[in-house]
Amino acid sequence: MNADLFIYALPAFALLMVIEWIDNRRDPNRPANGVDRRDTTSNIATFALGRIAKPILAQVIPFSGVVIAAHFTPLHLSPGHWWVWVAGLIVTDFCYYWAHRADHRIRLLWTSHSVHHSSRFFNFSTAIRLPWAHPAANILRGLCWVPAALLGFPAWMIFVLQSIGLLYQFPIHTQRVRTLWRPIEFAFNTPAHHRGHHGSNQPYLDRNYGGILIIWDRMFGSFAAETEPIRYGLTKDIATDNPIKVNYTELVDLVRDVRSARTWRGRLGYVFGPPGWTEDAAIPDLEKAPAAA
Repeated sequence: MNADLFIYALPAFALLMVIEWIDNRRDPNRPANGVDRRDTTSNIATFALGRIAKPILAQVIPFSGVVIAAHFTPLHLSPGHWWVWVAGLIVTDFCYYWAHRADHRIRLLWTSHSVHHSSRFFNFSTAIRLPWAHPAANILRGLCWVPAALLGFPAWMIFVLQSIGLLYQFPIHTQRVRTLWRPIEFAFNTPAHHRGHHGSNQPYLDRNYGGILIIWDRMFGSFAAETEPIRYGLTKDIATDNPIKVNYTELVDLVRDVRSARTWRGRLGYVFGPPGWTEDAAIPDLEKAPAAA
């Protein structure tokens, strides 16, 4: 994410969090999983430590593939045309959809992204509960924007548009807004859709990956409407508000599983398979398997 854009937006983020907190306190029917003091403090601390622990190189290196692809591609689009910006926003949002989907389906990426999903509450402060110092996951994830560079969009434009997409997602982390105008709900990611994305119960698990546009989920079969009560957080709660544990619990679990794996297939499965994948489930029990005819 473009650090400058994010820093400039912090005052607006802080104001929205205060407004949401006041509105939540005044509501006699406020949800129990709306705003929590300890959780909000943990979210802010996780974000603050990330800003300190994440040097510039840690932000640039993950997108080095985009820079290289933009340099060598024979296609070069001029940012001087307005339609290039519109097309770029759509293309980078499409790339984000697949990066976000990979976050949930590749465990190495999930060790980083699970930080954002580990809160049992859902509010504006959840939006800044972001991971830091996960270089391997970040480098792999950054490859998802290489197609945009190969199409001719300048690397710096991709960075800016990616930042705009992430800034868009801050205000949709709320329970204070129910649903919007139907055409908006159909095409765009909204608070209702993103609440579903943060659900750890069915039918919401691994759904609604879109950044700005929700049409990608409708097109690729990953959309779920908000119909049932949502349980926020992970399927296995990490039960801590410690920012360091929040950031590294899943990574520690991954390392433990890899070390205990009996085969290289198991080790690779734990790293690149989906969260929840186990070596025992992947390897058939030959003693119990019926003999081949």
